[in-house]
Amino acid sequence: MDVAVRSGPGIFFDGTTGVRHAVSVELDRDALLVRAAEGHLLACWDYGELEPLSAPEGMLRLGRLGSPVLARLEVHDAALAAAIDQMATTVDRSGATERRSRTKVVLWSIAAVVSLVIVTIFGVPLLADRLTPYVPLSFERRLGEAVDKQIRGMLDTDHKGERFECGSGATEQEGLAALKRLGSRLESAASLKVPITLAVLRKPEANAIALPGGRIYIFDGLIKRAETADEVAGVIAHEIGHVAHRDGTRSMLQAAGLSFMLGMVLGDFVGGGAVVIAGRTLLQTSYSREVERHADAFGVELMTRLNADAHALGAILVRIDGSSHPGIKLLLDHPDTRDRLAAIKAAALPKTITPLLSPAEWTALKRICGGP
Repeated sequence: MDVAVRSGPGIFFDGTTGVRHAVSVELDRDALLVRAAEGHLLACWDYGELEPLSAPEGMLRLGRLGSPVLARLEVHDAALAAAIDQMATTVDRSGATERRSRTKVVLWSIAAVVSLVIVTIFGVPLLADRLTPYVPLSFERRLGEAVDKQIRGMLDTDHKGERFECGSGATEQEGLAALKRLGSRLESAASLKVPITLAVLRKPEANAIALPGGRIYIFDGLIKRAETADEVAGVIAHEIGHVAHRDGTRSMLQAAGLSFMLGMVLGDFVGGGAVVIAGRTLLQTSYSREVERHADAFGVELMTRLNADAHALGAILVRIDGSSHPGIKLLLDHPDTRDRLAAIKAAALPKTITPLLSPAEWTALKRICGGP
């Protein structure tokens, strides 16, 4: 580094006596040299060893880092002090090193944010997809229970509380029994590793939703729009497909990001804001076309296994005609809809159909939330 001043006067204390030495300070290439008036060398301090000491305004006072001797040098010449400042980064009276450090911190912070964004956009979905199959089912059920509280609170906008779930009233018991029979038959045929829990909620939308861990909600509006028990069963079979493929868990891992995954590793993934974010994600976003097609295929195969009407899912999708339910769109309003219906029709082979519920049970199920 080039400096304009290479030498100047100073006052030196050797640290062993109280003698004040008038000295000449020279700035060598690698070290600061202190010479007595007679010319002999009193001290040679590397620039990296220089330590600024407390001093009054207009004075640069220096010591030597780690030295057992309390030697010190005082420089009153402003030009010489500035030259020493240039040569020794440990002195930094101008604040240049601190500014450089702050700039580095800012640049590294920006790089860290950019990296985090890249990981969140590209890395988290891939990581979630790879991680989901290894999530223990017991953890997934705990996850479903935690998210369930969030989702019920979001859906129960009228604050019905326990009455939000249908089937508890005296006139609704037969409908609840019919729902349990329908769910039992579907669950038995699906042979899943997690039990299925079905419930009907007092919501007017023609919707349904599957949570991690096997909990499935059907909205009363969907039962009212259905014309047969097999149409309701087809929708439930579709949602069981999401449970079987662990789509809800994968979607929640992707939504809540790295904090949610870290919580899973630490065993406390049901706490904090991650569950709230994940719950909102299930209610507000849609699965991809591929995920929905796989759930359709699972539902059709399950209905076929029970000798039920495998075309029923397609029939109710057409009737809903583009309506969507929170988290999972049963029928997407784009050309892919025709592809899904065509796939359902192709997979649903002609065969003798045995309705999953009797006419009396279907009538009872239609009244599970009360009414005529």
